[in-house]
Amino acid sequence: MAFDLTEKRYVKESALEARIARMIEPAANDLGYAIVRVKITQENGCTLQIMAEDETGRFTITDCEALSKEISPILDVEDPIDREYHLEVSSPGIDRPLVRARDYATYIGHELKVELSDMLDGRKRFRGLIKAVDDEAVTITLPDVPKGTDPDHRLPLRLIAEAKLVMTDALMNMARADQEEFPIDDDEEIETVELLSVDGADDTADRDPVEETH
Repeated sequence: MAFDLTEKRYVKESALEARIARMIEPAANDLGYAIVRVKITQENGCTLQIMAEDETGRFTITDCEALSKEISPILDVEDPIDREYHLEVSSPGIDRPLVRARDYATYIGHELKVELSDMLDGRKRFRGLIKAVDDEAVTITLPDVPKGTDPDHRLPLRLIAEAKLVMTDALMNMARADQEEFPIDDDEEIETVELLSVDGADDTADRDPVEETH
């Protein structure tokens, strides 16, 4: 699927998180970046996490700094959070959240975990391999289903609250091949990707966020 900066995201966000996303998205788009996720956590008192990517799905330290510099004045003027907070801008990571139809298309054949906002077929949580995707739904294949049961489930994108890739050997190999094809210079100003074994995988292994305090 083509890279569309304005393609709809399917992810559960609070009203404040969604407001901040709308607030900063035009500035990110002007730089050629797409917002992946906005999340407010209680880490370090309060942290505003902004996850973004360029058209290749990558996001270097230089990109983090550029986006942070662009959105910080907007956040200072709009002042959406009524207390001191840390701004953290980072890449999606290897085991990234999937928020747009194109994300699922990119990772067909890879494993993911999905949580829906409403029950579907008697459940809200699914884990399986991405089989197909269109503009309305993603089809995943569940492992080890009872004999005679259809392993494929079509999940409407509009019901997806959270979807995230599972760190597997296949995903690590894909990331390694991508890094070999598009090597990142060994420069302190550029984000580097640390590829770990699956057993020792760290959820933030390939992220090197830029942080500010507001």
